[in-house]
Amino acid sequence: MLKFPRDLYSDVRVEDVAETTLVLEDGELKQCTESRRRGAFVRVYDGKRWYNSATTEPDRLQQELDTLAAMAEPNPAIGDDPVVRRFEVNRDCVLRWQAGDLRAVPVEQKLALLRSYQPLLERSGLAATRARYLDVHVDKTFRSSLGADIRQDYQHCGIALGYTVTGANAPFTNGRQRYASDFAGLQGCQEGLRAAIAEDVNYAMHAVPVEPGEYTCVLSPTVAGVFAHESFGHKSESDFMLGSETMRREWELGKQVGWEGLSILDSGVPNGSGYCPYDDEGTRARDTYLVKNGVLTGRLHSAATAAALDEAVTGNARAISFEFEPIVRMTSTWIAGGTDTFESLLRGAEGGLYIPDFFHGSGMSTFTIAPARAYRIRGGKPAEPVLVSVISGNVMQTLHQIDGATAETELRSLFTGGCGKMEQWPLRVAFGGPYLRVRGLKAQ
Repeated sequence: MLKFPRDLYSDVRVEDVAETTLVLEDGELKQCTESRRRGAFVRVYDGKRWYNSATTEPDRLQQELDTLAAMAEPNPAIGDDPVVRRFEVNRDCVLRWQAGDLRAVPVEQKLALLRSYQPLLERSGLAATRARYLDVHVDKTFRSSLGADIRQDYQHCGIALGYTVTGANAPFTNGRQRYASDFAGLQGCQEGLRAAIAEDVNYAMHAVPVEPGEYTCVLSPTVAGVFAHESFGHKSESDFMLGSETMRREWELGKQVGWEGLSILDSGVPNGSGYCPYDDEGTRARDTYLVKNGVLTGRLHSAATAAALDEAVTGNARAISFEFEPIVRMTSTWIAGGTDTFESLLRGAEGGLYIPDFFHGSGMSTFTIAPARAYRIRGGKPAEPVLVSVISGNVMQTLHQIDGATAETELRSLFTGGCGKMEQWPLRVAFGGPYLRVRGLKAQ
């Protein structure tokens, strides 16, 4: 039983992590790894500064706490500190994956599943093939000197198929993947992946370079989500604003920042790779509207940033593992649905571009998205394939150039890669939205 030091705030986060990585390259097994690690992150706060420690010896938590406390200055009024007042005192146990626990699936069964997908890559037109199976299960506990006591778990698994299309007009390397929260969710996905690979081969064989210029673009829910994440989500992470009066004025709450039909949310509640019922400060997840009807209505916070800006916590203090301190990060970020249909968006984008998927994205003041595939829009339908290196735009202008969104929305989860910030990468997040029409994007 931990004894928290008096006259200080302190908390302890313990994580038990199990991971499996299997890799086939051109059908040959190149990696078969199972790992298990357990560690903890310990924090002490005296009202002036934080004292942190990470350890792979959770049995020594009391010693870690006592060592940090000895460096801090006792503060009998620590409970009145603006940061400490914002910490929630939640007591909960949220274990969703006791049934279907990935740790109970033998590695031989996981390898057999991966091999069942290998024949999809053994077709003409593909070279340098790579098939991967990845999974992770995390069991996490959080306790604080205020009385918080939380246990939660998270897991995901996936199949990723990568390949280079030979004989294409230009070098084309791509991949397809399937995400699931349990092993059963990866069964029977072969036909869908087979069709997706065939689509990539057809695209690579026929796509020609796009003529550089400005286009009206229709973005798929996945690409709309990347746009929301890169162009707006990072700007909403409030630690960026603490040292910049200019940025705080630019992002003043209540300001009209985009199309009146635009709403952007972040939440750790939805299931998927952004699922996070409690953040790494013990704050309960909630829906946070960053933009509502085109008006800036919120931003993402830890307890420290919420205190600095005199706002409420949002459940967005996250770390990639027990080796790192929590910082302000997104969870699941998406654009809310509108009233249009996919067909009506296409009809209003004649001669433009349809972007169904992406390689990567980045952005703050200017955003860029590198499409995996793109198609010209003709007669209200996606038509000939075109090679587009990047689409880009000024964030503040582009938010006003959106003029349509479908009622249909989709939240995309990924099990490979993740979001990067400072030295913490990759953090699991999810993103999505409706099909979105945006005018005046630059394409080249």
